[in-house]
Amino acid sequence: MSPTIRHAQETDLDDIFRIYACARQTMIDNGNPTQWGDFWPPEDMVLDDVAQQLNYVVEDETGVHGVFAFIVGDDPTYELIEDGAWPNDEPYGTIHRIASDGQMRGVFACAVEFCKQRCDNLRIDTHADNTIMQHVIDQAGFERCGIIYHTDGTPRIAYAYTRPDLA
Repeated sequence: MSPTIRHAQETDLDDIFRIYACARQTMIDNGNPTQWGDFWPPEDMVLDDVAQQLNYVVEDETGVHGVFAFIVGDDPTYELIEDGAWPNDEPYGTIHRIASDGQMRGVFACAVEFCKQRCDNLRIDTHADNTIMQHVIDQAGFERCGIIYHTDGTPRIAYAYTRPDLA
């Protein structure tokens, strides 16, 4: 059975928090201890994402192995971009808080494909120390656009994807 994606539900919360804990540990183990620290994303944010149906889970026959938020519309953290520019000003969707428990290959690619089917322009960002994420973002066809700033003021590398026939 290939992976499926669906809206996260309250019954998924244990899996979601487990996956985020795995992702935080993976970041720490790979030289990126500050991007998510010990508590990102905060529980209230995850609960809000689920309530607003912004959170999705990636699962296969063995269970839930990935989670991400997909938000269509303007993102305030993307208003200011330095050392570059967005490829266009068209409406876009943003992939946030994507994580995997490491038990299923291709979670990121599956999530990106899901989002590409729903929106012609996508944006995503990551920390400069998150070399694993930078690699998979590049592999998924995103273009590095510049630097944006997270709500806590820390810089992030910003990327965009535009469906090729629209670029």
